[in-house]
Amino acid sequence: MDGARDEWGELMAAAQGGHGGAYRRLLGELRQWLTRYYARRLPPALVDDAVQDALIAIHEKRHTYDPARPFRPWLAAVARHKWIDRLRSMSRERTDALPADIAIGDHEGAVVSASVLRHLMATLKPAQAEAIRLVKLEGYSIEDASAATGQSGSLVKVNIHRGLKRLAAIVRGRGDDE
Repeated sequence: MDGARDEWGELMAAAQGGHGGAYRRLLGELRQWLTRYYARRLPPALVDDAVQDALIAIHEKRHTYDPARPFRPWLAAVARHKWIDRLRSMSRERTDALPADIAIGDHEGAVVSASVLRHLMATLKPAQAEAIRLVKLEGYSIEDASAATGQSGSLVKVNIHRGLKRLAAIVRGRGDDE
């Protein structure tokens, strides 16, 4: 983590040692993080339940956290597993058919934007595209992106900066500024 303090890891270690105040604070902060995490991945009606499921899983699995390792990748793994569980349960739930006369919005703009973004991201170096995808599109923290890519936190930041600068130059029509 580039020497950055792992505050959530310290709080979890204190909680494992029986410090109730640290555990309450940790769960409060994790609730906020999990709400943002699931709000980007699930329909709004399912976010609160997913947050509760994740908090329960964190509580039940807190003994598996190793204080010698970074906390955020452990947290991200728990959140991701609960997200996958939620997606699986959604696929098993019966849904009602929509009426044939329901108004449907035009999605052309979103489809075109996604296609253009995919094309632009393909022009970047792979490390830049991956850093931008993780941090800017998927909402990872710099620390989580660093753990996921094996890049240092500083390198993740540099790749994001250079990649966004290159994308801006392409959009402005100047090609590559690097």
